[in-house]
Formats: sequence, C-alpha cells, structure tokens
Amino acid sequence: MSRFPVAALRSVEIGTPDIAVSERFYTEVWMLEIAARQGETVYLRATGADHHILSLQPSAAAEILSVTFRVDVATDLAVLAKRAGRHGARVLTGPALTIEPGGGILLELAEPQGGVYRFVQGDASHDNADDRPDRASRLAHVNLNSNDVDAQARFFEEGLGFALTDRSKLMAFLRCNSDHHAVVLAEAKVSGLNHIAFLVPDWESVMRASGRLIDAGYPIGWGVGRHGPGDNVFAYFVDPVGFVVEFTAEVLQVDDSYRVRGPHEWVWPPGRTDQWGIAPPKPDHVKAAQTAITYRPMASPAGSR
Repeated sequence: MSRFPVAALRSVEIGTPDIAVSERFYTEVWMLEIAARQGETVYLRATGADHHILSLQPSAAAEILSVTFRVDVATDLAVLAKRAGRHGARVLTGPALTIEPGGGILLELAEPQGGVYRFVQGDASHDNADDRPDRASRLAHVNLNSNDVDAQARFFEEGLGFALTDRSKLMAFLRCNSDHHAVVLAEAKVSGLNHIAFLVPDWESVMRASGRLIDAGYPIGWGVGRHGPGDNVFAYFVDPVGFVVEFTAEVLQVDDSYRVRGPHEWVWPPGRTDQWGIAPPKPDHVKAAQTAITYRPMASPAGSR
C-alpha cells in the first residue's frame, strides 16, 4: 500500500461558548475521559491509545479551531511544510517541540480556505488502550465544509499526500491509511466544520450508544443507517452548543486496488438516504447545524491567533 506522509487523524480542537456544559456532555453523556487540562483548555481522550481526540476551549461562539493529524516520521513534517506551502498553505508554527499535553514535535499550517491543520510526531500515547462497547476508541473522520470541494481535495492530495477514495455529488472522501476516509469535504457556502465522527467497536455499539444519548435527552439527529462511501454505520447527534457529532462503526478498509467511484455511481433511489433504506431524511435543524460552525478567523495576516 502507498506510504502516506500523514499517518492518521488524531484530534479536533473546538471552541465552545459554554465550556462547562460542553465538558459535562462529552464526559458524562458522550463518555470521553479527561486526559489533561492546560489553562482553560480541556483535553479529552477515548478508550484508544491517542493522548486525546478532542479539546475544548472557551470561545465567544461555537467554532472549529484546528484539526490535528499524526505523522510517524519526524522528517515528514518539514516535507509537509514545503509541500503544503507550494499549494497555498502558510506555516504558523514549527516544526518544533510543543508544550501542549501529549507533547511531540508540532507543525501548524493555515490552509487556503481558512482552516488550521496541525501535524504532530512523537506525541504521548496511553498504554491502557482497549475497546469498550458503546464507547469511542478514536476519531473515525472529520467532515469539513468547503466552498470549493474540488480545490480543497486537490490541496489534500497534492499538498498533504492524501488519496481520494470516492467522490459523490456533494462530497469528496480522502484517506491517509487503510480507513476508507479520514477526511470528508462537503460542499457548502462557507468553509468550516460539518461534523466530527467517533469510532465505536461495532454496529451494536452504535445502537447502544445512541440509546444512551436518547436516555440522556439527546434524540438521534439523523440515522441510524449505513453510508454509501465508506460503508460505515452511523448515528448523528447535535451537542448542547450546536456541534454535530457522529457515532460510527465498520468503516471500510481499502488499499491501492480500491476503485474510486464518482457522483454518477453514488446515487440513491428517491426517498432513500442510506444503503439500508431505514434512515429518515435528514431534518432541517441538523442540516443547519452542519453548516453553522465556521473556522476561527486568523488574528493577523502573519497567522497568529
């Protein structure tokens, strides 16, 4: 299989207008655990080895701050900085040692559509990783809104070394390992965050975790169903401050022999929104939530934030 300079999606950093409410939701309902605190930022881990998969920072409004990927080889950080720079990215920091929880060598880039992508090598991991029913083990993917999906997909392919796995009418699916996708790009008027997907062990865990959310007063926003591209089971929810989050399982594993399919091949019969035909149409309030979270604006042309 092709070697990718990026090894995996590690974490997503979000700003929340009510950090106490967000922390309570992600620890007591979504069932992540606190890995660290630094200042007012809370770092949350899943059951897997990643030091953390989600970080919460106080913010005036709900917004996405950055997406962090893992790199296995330190020299790939400089390669990524140069390669991404040729395709419109700006280096904000690094590569340099970071004092953030988890540590490691960090490269931080501002990409052309307004997002901040971070790449870490040599960060700490947990040695008590396991799979627990109904609990997330890691991030499965991040779905980013893009005002130009094809241009953004080219940036991921040519600038960051990802591979396109499928292209539907409105979305591009990209991988950096054997998972069908680590990043999904969705067509939207404004670039930002569509949703964050958390991987649970199997389809029954999706069902049981969904039941836990319902018991806690959070109805299923969309699903349960099975996606087309990626073949993964899904259930979507809207968190207390407006972020869309997904439980997912059974993501298709692929290699270089996988044939990329185009929009004409990813078409459902009228009225169907998933493979099984049981997921109802996505409600308007979920669609609105999926386009409401934007990137934090850069504080200056130099890229400080």
